[in-house]
Amino acid sequence: MASEPTLYDLVLLLDSSAEDTVRTKVLTDVEAAITSGGGTIELRQEWGRRPTTFSIGHQSEAEYHLFQFSGPTAILESLQHSLSIDDGVLRFRIIKVVKGTPPAPDGAPPVLVGAAGIEDDSQQ
Repeated sequence: MASEPTLYDLVLLLDSSAEDTVRTKVLTDVEAAITSGGGTIELRQEWGRRPTTFSIGHQSEAEYHLFQFSGPTAILESLQHSLSIDDGVLRFRIIKVVKGTPPAPDGAPPVLVGAAGIEDDSQQ
């Protein structure tokens, strides 16, 4: 009996001050690394520019992306290497999706009040 391929979430925070071409190249390279490594992209979401919880490299805002993909573990090594050295990437996290995990949200999660200095004006 063939086992189901392992599913992974890649959350990617791109430097929002970088040129559009730089950010587009990072996304294109991620897709290419997954597909050329024998994987498939199950879901891709662009969550837009959002505040970070804390300053990363003097940046308090990033462009957030979610990739959900399946494939062999060699893809993980390739992605970790390339994303670690890319100047357009502020942070990334690859997480193995375990059986029973709820599906990815349909869109971007809400921005939390208090993150990176965001104030709640509704209390005034």
